[in-house]
Parts: sequence; structure tokens; C-alpha cells
Amino acid sequence: MRAPQLVYTATACAALRAAAVRRLRPTRRLINMRGLDAFAAAADASWTRALNADPESKQHEPNKSSRRVKSGHYVPVVPTALQSPELKLHSRELCEELGLAEADVKDERFARFFSGDVDALTLGTTWATPYALSIMGEPQTRNCPFGTGEGYGDGRAVSLGEVVVDDKRWELQLKGGGRTPFCRGADGRAVLRSSLREFLASEAMHFLRVPTTRALSLVVSRTETTKRPWYSGARDDAVPAPSISEDDPRLAKFPPQVRKQLIRQLMRQGGDDPDVMIEESCAITCRVAPSFSRVGHVDLFARRARQDAMRMTEYEKIVQHVIAREYPELLGEDATRLPQVDDLKPVALKFAEASREKLASLAANWLRVGFCQGNFNADNCLVGGRTMDYGPFGFLDQYDPSFAKWVGSGDHFAFANQPGAALANWGTLVRSLAPLFDDPAPLQALLDDAHGYFQAAVDDCYRRKLGFPDGVDASDKPKSLWRRLEPELRGMDYTIFFRELMNCVEGGDASVLEKACYEPLTEEKRSFLNEWLNDWRSALGGTAGVADRMRLENPKHILREWMLVEAYDAAGAGDWSVAEELHELVREPYADRAELDKKYYRRAPDAALRRPGTAWMT
Repeated sequence: MRAPQLVYTATACAALRAAAVRRLRPTRRLINMRGLDAFAAAADASWTRALNADPESKQHEPNKSSRRVKSGHYVPVVPTALQSPELKLHSRELCEELGLAEADVKDERFARFFSGDVDALTLGTTWATPYALSIMGEPQTRNCPFGTGEGYGDGRAVSLGEVVVDDKRWELQLKGGGRTPFCRGADGRAVLRSSLREFLASEAMHFLRVPTTRALSLVVSRTETTKRPWYSGARDDAVPAPSISEDDPRLAKFPPQVRKQLIRQLMRQGGDDPDVMIEESCAITCRVAPSFSRVGHVDLFARRARQDAMRMTEYEKIVQHVIAREYPELLGEDATRLPQVDDLKPVALKFAEASREKLASLAANWLRVGFCQGNFNADNCLVGGRTMDYGPFGFLDQYDPSFAKWVGSGDHFAFANQPGAALANWGTLVRSLAPLFDDPAPLQALLDDAHGYFQAAVDDCYRRKLGFPDGVDASDKPKSLWRRLEPELRGMDYTIFFRELMNCVEGGDASVLEKACYEPLTEEKRSFLNEWLNDWRSALGGTAGVADRMRLENPKHILREWMLVEAYDAAGAGDWSVAEELHELVREPYADRAELDKKYYRRAPDAALRRPGTAWMT
């Protein structure tokens, strides 16, 4: 039975706090639920029920024009439905978790609802949320259209609702659902190309065992299109000449290999910007997660509370809500009681510690599978430690610590710097808890100890990739071996190298690793690798179980950009077979699959390493 709703008045705040967790708990247990109507009956939107709506929503209906949202945790807004929607891909596994059968997927209401037609099913109010932007721990305001920091939020993401299935809560969110008040001049749409990348990347990360938002469905319009800037392809193979050479005195302080990497980055980023506008089919992906609570949500309301003590109640609500959604275990055995403000301090400290563990683990997992997020701001960072926002992402081909697919990433969001970005986002979250504390010392103590915690997660990542068992000191032999290997790995295929290394456990020399080489091995490098292999095998202290451990940590297949290009080019021409094949491929990324291996277990084609829109994008 659903808990009764409360009227949010000043005098009801204490009752709200006491009831909030109860109201967040699943209100029904739906086992073996089937059918879209039963799915709709599982609706239980804690965000709109427990938090405050923007008080100016009514006067600004339909809330699809950019404006400053000065108060409230969400804005009611109805998504803009796709015209002539057609379901192209869906996750069978996620459908099953949500209690949806294949017959439900084929129901015409499925494609309609998950492309924004809320008349197809009734889940209740749909909404968009505001949040703040911080980059590497620095609050951003001047680049906000209002100069206040209150112009950020779900610009084209609209939450359809929440459902509770078998005591598990899921939030459903459309990406590309049209304009919201936080849409800064764009059309609020997503297109086939970006939506297919989002869908396949979400599926790939899930099966790679990296925490992520999920992708339920990909729906494409048969008639609705929009224009996007892209690359004409006229100069795909043209690599601009670098403006700097290896003997430039400005590079003197760098080792030779690093100089090469820097120049390569300049060559990549100095390429053509998008030079044409292309017509693309509009599309919508429905992404699903237990919660989409971002660091930026807490950050925004902390800023408001610091500026105005009267905003504390609104701030406390979001902090308590985020904890209850993502870390309910911190609230104790009595889940019907939410601590009063005085009791919230120890809970908030535990929340900070728990989120630190999640975010450190997330960044380490990205390194493990060769993934780079590319825009890991606080507004793209979920407090539950899941990957989200598959726009500026990319998987490594050649190992390059400075790799980022999106040219706007900068060094701070490059592949090897992602743990630092995670640390910065976590620092923003911790500082956002400061309004709860009179004495900042407990929070500062957490911040002072954090760097070592995140570095330990990275060290442990490479311990596992190198096949060392749990319990081995990651700061000892594995760490030393990785540090020796890392400079020599640059320019080699990251995924293939570690997968082939698995075949060297019982013996073999550097020739086994040549499959990962984009250039022939020099004698110097061959000698280094042979020596390193001998030292690695000696440090392992035995071969039992090593290959099996490595097979579980080092994927055979990742979602390379050239694969995605082939998929969306074919889909744009009406052929979805490539996308369907990739969907099948990413569902078993650690498995040996003879036919698919021939096609996909290989280095990136030469052109893919230098072509705009494949090697990099804006």
C-alpha cells in the first residue's frame, strides 16, 4: 500500500524528515510482473513525491523555454514525443529485470511511451532537474547563461518516472526528449548517431562489469530529422602538419616518448573542425538506473544554502533524498525513520566515505577496460558511482595516457587522469556537505586522506590486470612492473596487449605480443619486453589460476569507435544488422567467439587513428 502524501509546509518539515525514507521504500512487491499495464502500476516516483517542484512552473508551462529556475528540486515538463517512432534496439536483460516480456516490447505502446508519448502509459508526473556545474572541483558560474550558476540542468533529459519491481527501484529517463527550461538554445533532440553510441556503450559497460546507467531501448523516428554539424569526409586522410617538432626546446624537459605523444595529440586536435551540416534522423534512448542523483544536485543546493540560510530546508531534503536513494543502508535498521538534522552529520560522513569508495572503484574500472569519459564534470558524476553520459566517451585503441576522444576534454579529463577527476568530483560532493557542519574538521580530514585512497584503487586495477591474486600488496611487485611497462606500452593496442599477455603466463616471448603492435617491434623494445616478461612470470610465483584471473579482468572486445561508425553509417542507410551484431558482441566481451573474433578482435584500421569523427570529435 502506498504511503500517504504530505503537504510541504514549514510546520510539516519535521514530519517530512521522519517519513522520507518510508516514502522512498518500495511500496509494493511485484514478482513475475508482466504486461505494460502492470509495469505502469509499479510506478512510485519518490523524486516528485518527496521533493519540491519549482514554484514558478505553472506560470511558465509547458516549461520548454530556457529560463532561470531559482527554486525547487525539479520542474514538471512533458517530453516532446518523437514523430512516427520505431523501436530498433532493446536490452532483453534489462526488460526482464523490469518485468517486461518480449510481447510487451512488441506492444505498440512500448515504442510510443519510450519515445516521449506519455499518453501511451500513465506513470505520473514527468520532470527535469536543475544542478550545478563544477569542473575539477572549481564551481562554474560565469559560463552559465544567467551568470549565476542556475542555468544548468537536464537540458534534453526528461525523467519518465520510477518503478519498483521486486523491491528494486528504477528511474527511467529519456535522452533527447526535447527542450526543458535548462536547454540553452539547442533543440533538445538526440540523433540516430549519438543515440546508437549511447545505447551500445551502456550495454558494453554493463557486460564489462563496470557500474553504469543502463539502456532500455533505442527508438528512431521514421520522419523527424534535425541538422547537426559533422565532417564532410573530404579530407579524412589528411593529417595536419604539427606546428612543433621533437627537437623543439619547449619539449626538452620531456622524455622522447612523451614528446612523440604530445605531438601526436597536437596533430589530432589540430585537425578539421566539423565542416558541414548534415540531416540526421531524430532518436531517443531510454536510460535506466536506480537513481540519477548527481554530485551537481547536492552542489547546487549547497550553494543556495550558503547564500541564504532560509534555503537550508530545501538543501537538507536533497541531501537526505540522495542518501536514501543511493545508500539506504547508512540510515540504519529502522528504515522508516530519517534522522533529524543533528543526527544527519554522522550519516553524511558515512555517505562521504561510501561515495569515495564507489567513485574510486569506478575510475579504476575505466582504466581496467580502456574507457575514457571525456567530460567528467561534477554534473556528469553520479553519487552512486555509475558511468553516465555517453556523448564524449571513447575506448582506447593505441595506449596513450593523454587520450580523450572529445577534443574539448583537456588534459584533466584524459584517460590516465580520470582518477584525479573522480577525486575532484568527490571533493565537490564533500564540500557540498559542509552546510551541515559547524566544524569543518571531519570533512577536511576525509579530504586530506583522499589522494592515497584513489591511487590505491588504480594500483589495484593494474595488479588485477597483471594477474596477481587478491591479497598481494599492490604497492610492491605489481606496481613496479606496471611502472616499467607503461612507457613502453604507448602506441600499442591496450586491449590486445593485455589479452595476449594472458597467453604468456606459461612461457613465450615478445613475439606473442606483436599482435598488439601498430608498428614493428624494434630490437630494443623486443629486448625490453622479453626481460619484462621474465620478471613478470618470476614475480607471479606460479602459474596456477593466473590466466583465468586475467581472462576475467581483461576484455577481448571493447566498443571501438570505428565499429560504431560502421554501425551508425549502416543504420542511417536502413541496415541495422551491424548494430545488432555489435549488440551481440558486447554482451560477452570476455569470451572467445571464433567468427566474431575474426572480424572484431584486431587493431584499429590506420585511417581510424587519424580520421576526424573517428579518431576524435568535437
